[in-house]
Amino acid sequence: MLSDIEIAQRATLQPITAVADKLGIPLSSLESFGRHKAKIGFDYLESLKSRPDGKLILVTAISPTPAGEGKTTTTIGLGDALNRIGRKTVICLREPSLGPVFGMKGGATGGGHAQVVPMEEINLHFTGDFNAVALANNLLAALIDNHIHHGNELDIDVRRIAWQRVVDMNDRALREITVGLGGPGNGYPRQDSFTIVVASEVMAILCLATSIADLKNRLGNIVVGYTRHFKPIHARDLQAHGAMTVLLKEALKPNLVQTLENNPAFVHGGPFANIAHGCNSVLATRTALKLADYVVTEAGFGADLGAEKFIDIKCRKSGLKPSAAVIVATLRALKYHGGSHLRDVNKENRAVLEKGIANLERHVANVRNHYGLPCVVAINHFTFDTEAEIALLKSKMALHDAPVVLARHWADGSVGATELAQTVADIVDRHASSMTFVYDEALPLWEKMKAIATKIYGAADISADRKVRDQIKQLQDSGYGHFPVCVAKTQYSFSTDPSSLGAPSGHTVNVREVKLAAGAEFIVMICGDIMTMPGLPKVPSSAKIDIDDSGNIVGLS
Repeated sequence: MLSDIEIAQRATLQPITAVADKLGIPLSSLESFGRHKAKIGFDYLESLKSRPDGKLILVTAISPTPAGEGKTTTTIGLGDALNRIGRKTVICLREPSLGPVFGMKGGATGGGHAQVVPMEEINLHFTGDFNAVALANNLLAALIDNHIHHGNELDIDVRRIAWQRVVDMNDRALREITVGLGGPGNGYPRQDSFTIVVASEVMAILCLATSIADLKNRLGNIVVGYTRHFKPIHARDLQAHGAMTVLLKEALKPNLVQTLENNPAFVHGGPFANIAHGCNSVLATRTALKLADYVVTEAGFGADLGAEKFIDIKCRKSGLKPSAAVIVATLRALKYHGGSHLRDVNKENRAVLEKGIANLERHVANVRNHYGLPCVVAINHFTFDTEAEIALLKSKMALHDAPVVLARHWADGSVGATELAQTVADIVDRHASSMTFVYDEALPLWEKMKAIATKIYGAADISADRKVRDQIKQLQDSGYGHFPVCVAKTQYSFSTDPSSLGAPSGHTVNVREVKLAAGAEFIVMICGDIMTMPGLPKVPSSAKIDIDDSGNIVGLS
């Protein structure tokens, strides 16, 4: 059996100009990165605004497990299959982060015969967008310390600097550091920390900005710290936002690539919906909607995280409205949620499966009842799935008015997902968007967090210590109460305990830390023990990634 990278390396790619031509994008509007990648120019993006929009389909998933679900793979397979049955479709994905590529998760370009290509280039550096985000972020960090070193005219309190440096790699040693050591010439010593690039506010701003002017304005609104009298200091006070915009100008343009079946795909914006916004960029999604009849996009991790942020942040800010959702699951993963050991998930066990289906049931209920979307359950098929287990799942989900479709796109490409494509298209064609938000914009910040926890996570309540409660109240009183909430918590459970699988209820979600993202226009609520700088596992994926003497990359998945 061929590995993902071997399948990708044997694919016949079309020139990116031919892929663009399928969408009617003229050669003059392409900014090529070699033969198989390109960015789309701003003038062309502006020219699309008067066109009508296609239908938007959101792909999400159950709570992730080590057994695997395959959300990105399903997004690609569904997009290819919609094209196969005659629906003009574009796929919108998020860009891979090097942290998980070399860490635990691996790449993020799909798998088997449902991939976007060139696989190695997309997973490794791509068009340099993440590097631009890191440089813009760290320029601002350098300007803060430089301003303090040269007299601190703005009276920045070094104890209240809120801006962190970033790097696109998992490195737990950078979670807590001390900077400015080595004498007066190196600045003032202070405690600092790094976060991963994708969790940076700059990444969120890039994903939510709709133009260069909007990007620059949002960057200027970033609150980097406070004075001794608690007056906020913005990036524009340091005259940083212009230079940051210059660094991000090219990164703002959507990236066009192709699937293994030569269908167009926009790959743009950051992942990590457990600690970040975690959605494809607004510009890429809007562009795709102007160019196709159907757009299939994904949101990170389970429907409690990525899909909630997609609805309550991305859609609220942009006006986008999906027509339907696809929830991806595997029987393996559902059995893991039911208590099966990982080594046994390939064995038939209907009792464990029935217990684990509770996780899927809650996600379906959330999507239908709280996001207001019709949904389809896509079972990413494995050869050892049994008919009895499939029948059990279908009978359980029939109670929720959610059709269950087996999809074999990993093995068979678009041919294996035609039933899924037809089912989704039928639902989208019959329904106008009925999307709803989880909470009203006018609710106080504390009540917004409580609404997410009680409605989506099944929690009984939320908690926070006095310091955090005071910070939330201060943000509310300072005029940020209308902002949506971006929750950072473990992706593995509806609770803040990653070992609490299935569909836990009645727990309390503790808000450990709160952060203002004034440029991105949301409030980050960090819950439980989640870290915004991940660490590497005992045996990271980097151990198997190599290159042979001919320059061929191996071990990337």
